[in-house]
Amino acid sequence: MRSHSYDDILAGPRRRKIPEVVAERGLVVEEPGSGFCGAVVRFEQGNVVLEDRHGRHRVFPLEPAGFLLEGKPVTLVRPKAAPPSPASARSASGSVKVQGLRARTARDSRIWVEGKHDAELVERVWGHDLRVEGVVVEPLDGVDVLAEAIEEFGTGPGRRLGVLVDHLVPGSKESRLVDAIRDENVLVTGHPYVDVWQAVKPSAVGIRAWPAVPRGTPWKEGVCAALGWGETYEGWQRVLAAVSSFRDLETPLIGAVERLIDFVTDPEG
Repeated sequence: MRSHSYDDILAGPRRRKIPEVVAERGLVVEEPGSGFCGAVVRFEQGNVVLEDRHGRHRVFPLEPAGFLLEGKPVTLVRPKAAPPSPASARSASGSVKVQGLRARTARDSRIWVEGKHDAELVERVWGHDLRVEGVVVEPLDGVDVLAEAIEEFGTGPGRRLGVLVDHLVPGSKESRLVDAIRDENVLVTGHPYVDVWQAVKPSAVGIRAWPAVPRGTPWKEGVCAALGWGETYEGWQRVLAAVSSFRDLETPLIGAVERLIDFVTDPEG
């Protein structure tokens, strides 16, 4: 007698109806194509992330009949959004949401960050607040040109600059460049991490700690190689998708950004 394969179940005139199962966190399923078995930990851009018993994570698309539950094919579906609650009145930064928000006209003051990833992370957590206040965030493409950029911008009353700097620790190149700024209309804050990725809590991205990267190896490339995340753009997609609120960020970054927003929106400035 011929045994039936997994494909046989889905084929032919007697096709069985594949049940839909809500992919609640902790549900253990198997992806039959790879044999990977793990528990649901989160969702990323239409995919589900599974964690096996060794702590390894794999990302799979939510396809029809894409998984096995207790050996039987199922279609995983995302849980329905929770009903509105008092918490939903809060933005990702923890501030009170302004309902029916229409972004105000942009201020002359600006917040500068070092690069594109910094800008995207700030927007993800503080975007609502920035639109309420009319503050534009712009990438600076590094702090080496900070002094020249400030001079070209032309600061003054009502035209302030807040600057967020990576790896702002005593003795670093960044700290020496910042110490040379003597403009009362410019506030530079920063965090101690080599890159803004590292300001995202490891637990948020499903790892125990950010890997150590050998000296001389670009940090992002080293992290992606150590974690098997592919190219840096793929790694950044994982990191950004894992951040849903300020709770996913380390405290030094939160404090630095909050100080900059207060500075550029100060009515006395």
